[in-house]
Amino acid sequence: MPHHIPPAVIVDGTLYTLLAFSIATWSLIVFKIWQFTRNGFQNRRFSSAFWGASDLGIAESLPVFTARGPHARIAQHGFEWLNEMRSASGKALKFRGSPEELLGQALKMQSQVEQRALESGLTLLASIGSTAPFVGLFGTVLGIMHALHEISQSGSASLDVVAGPIGDALIATAIGIAVAVPAVLAYNFFLRRVKHHRLELDHFAGSFLHLVFNTDNTQG
Repeated sequence: MPHHIPPAVIVDGTLYTLLAFSIATWSLIVFKIWQFTRNGFQNRRFSSAFWGASDLGIAESLPVFTARGPHARIAQHGFEWLNEMRSASGKALKFRGSPEELLGQALKMQSQVEQRALESGLTLLASIGSTAPFVGLFGTVLGIMHALHEISQSGSASLDVVAGPIGDALIATAIGIAVAVPAVLAYNFFLRRVKHHRLELDHFAGSFLHLVFNTDNTQG
């Protein structure tokens, strides 16, 4: 440990780092809960309106307040691709090939965009969950080294002299574990939710593709 840096400063820096980790963890937890709740509500509202429409023209022109959410953006991307293909009359290179396969690829790309949005923040949660205990342990080791140095200078090794500083140093490890547990639990929970939403996105994209190429309104 550098002699010009007080040990207490390094230990306090470790604790403040864990505090920042904790704030980031709970901020992400609140944000992800809001994100998944909002997306679920918007998907249900849009799906109800979309599949309740009498034809694709009505489904494409749903009101703005209804056409929100991941499913709505996938459908919008699909409609934009179809309109662009028709206006290009198949002359552009990106429209050369089977329209069904090309549209399926376009929908898949938009689904991946939505998936990445759902996965945002999970890497940070996983990183905090895996590193917070080690940061706490680092603070504990430094705290114990500082405590032993103080004890050696005092010339007394009685239990009441040793127990206090060592106990204070162990607090960093406890805080590190306390920070890591919510991060790991939240990561596992949100990872399951991401997988569930991914299946819903793939199912909607597949249903949209099937609808487009099995509806008379889309022919020609």
